[in-house]
Amino acid sequence: MEQTVATIPESKAPSGLRVNILSPTETLAQSISTIAPTTTPTMTIPLVFALAGNGTWLAYLLATVAVLLIALCISRFARYTSCSGALYTYATSSLPPVVSSIAGWALLLAYVATGAAVAGGFINYANVFLTVLFGRTAPTTILGLICVAAATAIAYRDVQVSARLMLWIEALSVLSIAIVVILLLWHNGLHIDRPQLHLTGVSPSAVRLGVVLALFSFVGFESATTLGHEAVNPLRTIPRAVIQSAIFCGLFFILCAYVETFGMAAAHQDLGTSTAPLSVLATLVGVRPLGPLIDFGALVSMFACTLACITAAARVLMRMAHNGLAHHHLSTAHQKNATPSSAVLLTGLFTAFPVCALAAHGISGIDIYGWMGSLSVYGFMTTYGLAAIALPIYLKRNRTLTPGTIALSIAATVATLLALAGTLYPVPAPPLNWLPYFYLIYLLCGIAWYLITRNRTPQLLTS
Repeated sequence: MEQTVATIPESKAPSGLRVNILSPTETLAQSISTIAPTTTPTMTIPLVFALAGNGTWLAYLLATVAVLLIALCISRFARYTSCSGALYTYATSSLPPVVSSIAGWALLLAYVATGAAVAGGFINYANVFLTVLFGRTAPTTILGLICVAAATAIAYRDVQVSARLMLWIEALSVLSIAIVVILLLWHNGLHIDRPQLHLTGVSPSAVRLGVVLALFSFVGFESATTLGHEAVNPLRTIPRAVIQSAIFCGLFFILCAYVETFGMAAAHQDLGTSTAPLSVLATLVGVRPLGPLIDFGALVSMFACTLACITAAARVLMRMAHNGLAHHHLSTAHQKNATPSSAVLLTGLFTAFPVCALAAHGISGIDIYGWMGSLSVYGFMTTYGLAAIALPIYLKRNRTLTPGTIALSIAATVATLLALAGTLYPVPAPPLNWLPYFYLIYLLCGIAWYLITRNRTPQLLTS
C-alpha cells in the first residue's frame, strides 16, 4: 500500500507518473467531468421523468443522499491513502485478494462502459448538429471512433492538459444550463409547483425506479481518487473533490429536475419523450439562441466524459497490472509524457469496440447511451459496496474505527444493495434484461483469471 505520495521528493512516482502537478481545481475537474453534469439535464432527467413523473426531483434527492453516504466512505479512505488504483486499491487494502480482484475488474468495466455510453451520446448530438448545418448525418461508427480516438490521444499525451480541458468544457456547459434554469425560475415567480410538491400521480414504486436511473447521473464522482499520484496534496484534495462533486452535482440535478418538470408542463410538452428539452425551455423564456448552445455543450461534455473515463480506467488498469492481474507492460508509464500510455491505448480500444460494434449494427446513439450506461451501474455499485465494506476493516487495523464509521458503512452498503436490486426487479425489457447475466459472466471470468494468475505470480497479488 502506498501512503502519502505528496512527500515523494522526485518529480515522478515509482510508477512513472508525475506527482504534485494537478491543482485542487484540476483534481475536482476529473470527478466532475466523469459525472458529466451537462448530460443529465439533456438526456437522463427525461428518462427519469418517464418513470417518476412529478417525483423526479424526489428521485434525485434520494439518489443524492445515497451517493453522499458512499462519498463519505470513499473520502474517509482517501484521507489515509492515495494511489492510482482508486477504489480497487481501497478494496485491496482490506479485503481478501479474490474479492479485491472483483473490485478491480468491476471498476474497470464501469469506467469503460460509461465512456462507451457517453460516446453514444456524442454520436446522437453530433448528428443533430450535422443535420441542422448540412441537412445530413454522418456514419455513426465513424463519429464514435472519432470521439474515442481523440479522447484517447489527449489522455495519452498529458493528464494536466486533460484535466484543464475537461474543466473548461464542463464549466461553460453548466453555465449555459444555469442561465436557462435561472430565467425559468424568474419566469415562474416565487410560488412552488404544487403538482411536484404534492407528488401528484406518483407512486412509491415509480420513485424507486427513478432513483435507480438517477444514480447513473452520479457514477464516476469518485474518479478523482485515480489521481492519487498526480494531485497536489492528495490526502486533502482528493477527499474534498469526492465530497464536493457529489454535493454540487446533486444540488444541480435536483434543481434541474424540478425546473424542467414544471417548465415543460408550461410549454405543453412531455418531458419524458422530449429529445431536446433545454432547447424548448430556452425558447420558452426568450433565449432561444441558448438552446443550440446548450445542445453543443452537451456534445462537448460527452467528449469530456469519454476523456475522463479513459483517464480513470487507464490508471485502474495500471494498478491492476502492478498487482499481477494484467500484463506487466501495462504497469509502466510513458517516459516523456508520464502517463500510463499502454493502459490508455488499451482502455481506449476497449471503449471504442462496443460503440463501433453497436453503431455498425444500426443501434442509435441514444440506445448505446442507455445500454452501456445501465451496464456501468453494475460495476460502480459493486465497487462502491465493496469499498463501504472495506472501510471499517481498514480503520480497525489502523485503530481509528468509530461507531459512526460503522453506521456509515452499513448505510452505504445497504444503499448500494438497494440500487442493485432496483436494476433487477422489475425485470427490464430486452436487451437490458440480459445485462446482469453478461456482468456475472464477466466477473466469473475475472475470478478465473485471478486464480490462474495467483498460481503464476503469488507475490504480486499480495503487494
